[in-house]
Amino acid sequence: MAGRSAQAAHNRKGPSVFESLSPSSLPAADEALREPIRRLIADAMGPTPLDRRARSWQGFDAAFSRALGQAGFLGLTLPERYGGGGRGPFARFVIVEELLSAGAPVAAHWIADRQSAPLILGYGSEAQRRFYLPRICRGEAFFCIGMSEPGSGSDLASVRTRAERTGKGWRLGGQKIWTTNAQHSDYMIALVRTSGAAADRQAGLSQLIVDLRAPGVAVRPIVDLTGDAHFAEVFFDDVELADDALIGTEGEGWKQVTAELAFERSGPERIYSSIVLVDAWIAHVARAGRRDAATLALAGRMTAEIATLRAMSLAVTALLAQGLSPVVEASLVKDLGTGFEQAVPRWIGDDLAAHPDEAVAPELHRTVAYLSQIAPSFSLRGGTREILRGIIARGLGLR
Repeated sequence: MAGRSAQAAHNRKGPSVFESLSPSSLPAADEALREPIRRLIADAMGPTPLDRRARSWQGFDAAFSRALGQAGFLGLTLPERYGGGGRGPFARFVIVEELLSAGAPVAAHWIADRQSAPLILGYGSEAQRRFYLPRICRGEAFFCIGMSEPGSGSDLASVRTRAERTGKGWRLGGQKIWTTNAQHSDYMIALVRTSGAAADRQAGLSQLIVDLRAPGVAVRPIVDLTGDAHFAEVFFDDVELADDALIGTEGEGWKQVTAELAFERSGPERIYSSIVLVDAWIAHVARAGRRDAATLALAGRMTAEIATLRAMSLAVTALLAQGLSPVVEASLVKDLGTGFEQAVPRWIGDDLAAHPDEAVAPELHRTVAYLSQIAPSFSLRGGTREILRGIIARGLGLR
């Protein structure tokens, strides 16, 4: 109840929404997590090449995720009775910051830990919580999110994938696309239409937990321009699901998805995708002995931007710690954060090109090339720039 009251007060702020982004700092108890997680990462990763560490988001390593779970670094925000850490969002902030700064492979547990588990905790039945949450905390159940559909772009409300009630549960038919790591996941939480038509928009939508090994489910990986395949198409051909596949309330799927996206957009993961390249470039210019004005200006610009974005992300985390759902604030941080992530490979690529007589390590070259290719997707995943700016405009009372 306290959380709901705080949310209502938060929502009443309207046009002054940015006042809610107050400076915040990490509690000492959560800062204390840095050393043990750094030791685990160093032991597990060893001398991993830079261009592989740049694939942190796409790095699917089930053994690494299980090691995180065994060490108690997954499900930190979940109650202890479900196998979680019983801690707050600041603890997860520290862990995520360390994983991404090191370029650790996070894809296996990423979605389950960040979104699916909080969604199940908030809207799932007690039976669903007891079945899924402990396995997520142990790094033994991996999830993907089924939202996008062919021809819909980022318009999540135009869902055509449909689930019909049967005598035993649900029959699911349709297709999802751009589903991250569906080919490696155990379950999908799919946004589907359970009543009405696509023209009804947000009405009539529900969320179902789909076992991706169920008969009638087909997953086809999509190879991107970098040669990796972390997206997939998922086809549902009369997939039979039990009655308890429904999560939350039938017809309330849009409301649930909106709350879920706040988790996806609020964390430090939206500002650190290119951070290993920043570290490598600084090491490169130090070895080259460069201290000219242009080099110092670029180093200063990147440092100032990441420091500001980190402070904003911490402020959003503080709102989560208060039990709020900071949809507008999280959208603002993601929009600005992905702009920074996209600019870094361009800035550093231009800098290296401006010094053709300088010896550049092949790993640094490969990392610049990889991030330059993948960077356009940073502002697509988790909500496009255009969608986010629409949310921000509504939060400011401009739409």
